[in-house]
Amino acid sequence: MISQWRRAAGDALKKSLHTSRYLHTIEAIPREFTGKKLAVKERAQGRIPAVVLALNDVVGNALSRKHLITTEKDQIQSVIDSVQLPFFCSTTFSLQIRAGSGSSTVLESGNVLPIKVHRDEETGKVLNLVFVWLDEGSKLKVDVPIVFKGEDTCIGIEKGGSLNKIRSSLKYLCPSEHIPSKIEVDVSTLDIGDAVSMLDAKVHPSLKLLSKNEAMPVCKIVAPLLDHYPTAPEEE
Repeated sequence: MISQWRRAAGDALKKSLHTSRYLHTIEAIPREFTGKKLAVKERAQGRIPAVVLALNDVVGNALSRKHLITTEKDQIQSVIDSVQLPFFCSTTFSLQIRAGSGSSTVLESGNVLPIKVHRDEETGKVLNLVFVWLDEGSKLKVDVPIVFKGEDTCIGIEKGGSLNKIRSSLKYLCPSEHIPSKIEVDVSTLDIGDAVSMLDAKVHPSLKLLSKNEAMPVCKIVAPLLDHYPTAPEEE
């Protein structure tokens, strides 16, 4: 099985150069088998079982193959702490699959996107990971988190209004080379009653918004609630 991972040195070098712009590189090694008992053993040794999927069409619909790998727990936790968990599954990484622990031999490398994080409900520890290869020319459906900026200087909020955050993310069909880790929505100029729609979100023009109603708001400045209502004067 290990021999299936090996590729020509020139191909590996080409992929390594292509991924050099990515801030974080995740290192992993192949694993031969699956199963609950083996996964528990991996975690006891400070490792996290993972899967890397490869898709064989440009819109990420058909699975062509999958690679079984394992990664260091401390490495993954460090990466999650750096990019922050809400943005982990919309952040692209460079992945290097090495021949073994401590080996300098790279069996396969390329860009990946995490698409699933299985965590322990009580402790929050990462139990399993699923990645997908970002092959050139491919497109994937990605839920991109929204980050609201400018609340401290928002015109409507200064007048006593409040920011109603209607959507926390938007789903896009993204080319593999243009996956945003987040969408920033500036609310500083919004007055009471103003809203920002899905279409107002600023993203790369190659992204396609996947929504049946693109005019729906992602946020709105709502008027302040009255603390009390005026009472009618008593009749004499």
